[in-house]
Amino acid sequence: MRAFPLLLLLAWPASAETVVAARTVRALSILGPEDLALAPQDMPGALAELSQALGQEARVTLYAGRPVRAADLGPPAIIDRNQLVPLSYRLGALEIRAEGRALSRGGVGDEIRVMNLSSRTTVSGRIAEDGAVHVGPGS
Repeated sequence: MRAFPLLLLLAWPASAETVVAARTVRALSILGPEDLALAPQDMPGALAELSQALGQEARVTLYAGRPVRAADLGPPAIIDRNQLVPLSYRLGALEIRAEGRALSRGGVGDEIRVMNLSSRTTVSGRIAEDGAVHVGPGS
């Protein structure tokens, strides 16, 4: 009989926490500690730790009290739409550089479309930490 209360404690489900928006946050805003809170609920697909969301950019509007999903967030944008960006293509010893115009906004590691200003050709590339867009194999 003494083991019965102990078994009940062991069988009790662990309470999980979910990251929720503490207030309504507009899309394209960088998330700070005042924007987020932990709620004592377990929501599938929602973030479980505040550190996963802090410093990230909201890709959609986050409404107060609603769970924050990983798909709702992304790295902060370093390139804006219509911004002039350096394009870089590298294959072995060959390197080609050109100037382009970003057709969308994005953060480090995002793939965006860029129009090469010399040829007016639209290419896709990945944004590097220095703000350049790398196109071609391995980009």
